[in-house]
Amino acid sequence: MDKKPTGTFRALSVRNFRLFAAGQVVSAAGTWMMVMAQDWLVLSMTDDSGTALGAVTALQFAPLLLFTLYGGRLADRHDKRRLLIAANLVSGTLTCLLTLLVLSDAVQVWHICLFALGLGTVNAVEVPTRMSFVGELVGAELLPNASALSAAYFNIARVVGPAVAGLLISVAGIGPVMLLNAVSYLATVLVLRMMRPAELHLTAKPSARPRIVDGLRHVTGRPDLLLPMALVGVIGLFGLNFQLTLPLMAKTEFHTDASNFGLLTTAFAAGSLLAALATTARRGRPSSRTVTTAALAFGLVTTAAGGAPDHLTAAVLLALTGFAALYFAQAANHRVQLGSDPAYRGRVMALYTLVLQGSTPLGALLVGRLSQEFGARSGLYVGGIVSLTAAAGAYAVQRTRRRRTGPALPPPSPRPSKPEGPGTADVSRAPEERQGSHGS
Repeated sequence: MDKKPTGTFRALSVRNFRLFAAGQVVSAAGTWMMVMAQDWLVLSMTDDSGTALGAVTALQFAPLLLFTLYGGRLADRHDKRRLLIAANLVSGTLTCLLTLLVLSDAVQVWHICLFALGLGTVNAVEVPTRMSFVGELVGAELLPNASALSAAYFNIARVVGPAVAGLLISVAGIGPVMLLNAVSYLATVLVLRMMRPAELHLTAKPSARPRIVDGLRHVTGRPDLLLPMALVGVIGLFGLNFQLTLPLMAKTEFHTDASNFGLLTTAFAAGSLLAALATTARRGRPSSRTVTTAALAFGLVTTAAGGAPDHLTAAVLLALTGFAALYFAQAANHRVQLGSDPAYRGRVMALYTLVLQGSTPLGALLVGRLSQEFGARSGLYVGGIVSLTAAAGAYAVQRTRRRRTGPALPPPSPRPSKPEGPGTADVSRAPEERQGSHGS
């Protein structure tokens, strides 16, 4: 009998996942460098306009509202590895074109908006495909650990990327930082090509075309999936706007330069990394109370961060905020994926992505306008208070449900809500996978 892998890094015993993780560290670091460079460029070109930065952020995430469910359908229907190769090649090409405009001093704000929209469209396919692909890399038993490790390497990149980007912007300018991100996409393409397809844990493809509506029915028929989805939607809309609030806090409240802004962002990411490492020990599906408690903690520390009196205090509170944000996102992610059916995983994670990141365009516009009118702190205050209110509401719903149904029983093995053909026969219970993302 083969000895089962144990320990914090047990999913790394799988060769394909080791390759994937290595490529993602490089690619994600490039992405976070790009995020900082793009934000700094927009603020520099618009006299620190929160509205302009909110508009660019909204355009980058708007395609998630329109196309993510279709992206999940593609992930359930086609080879995920090939989809990811194509998506990364397109993203790399778009980033190269924007970099050329920056290096030639021809870039304008509308160029940045256009490329943000293009990259967002690619992400609408790439994100749900990548999230569901982790299950194919490691199988059901190692999926929770692989998910936590994915969050860990994502946040390692989130720590390293902004810190390096801040230094490079100060020394070499924004263009070279964007160029490094364009090159980093090749790392993901390379490792995907190096994988052994025969070692993937593939599920049978349905004989009929996967339908988006069937994935929606699968979720809406499960109250245990609906509640964390709703909580993620509210907190994602009002609370998870740090791509917008952090640069505004750095420039308008603390008047820092690019390198110090990178360190502020790194503090947030360091807290997220610790949370990711803490969740690697999880082996089962978290309870609804765990999700709600994490949301409550996030609301508290976000509100506190809004009142930080100086740069150092803000860094400490943002580290705590990063921990709470990632822990909540992981708990909600695990709650949803551990209760979902592998036959629907692409569409379920597409819906999760839509709820988590698809709310970002609206949140970015709202918080950007709020910050423009009342200052950068107001964005953190509103995000924290709304998150606290949402957590309290979720707790009330859980308490009411427990009173009506009595003590919770172990969840049954999920079944497809509507058969899609002979290919849906493999409906074994599915543990979970990755975080949240990009925009984690």
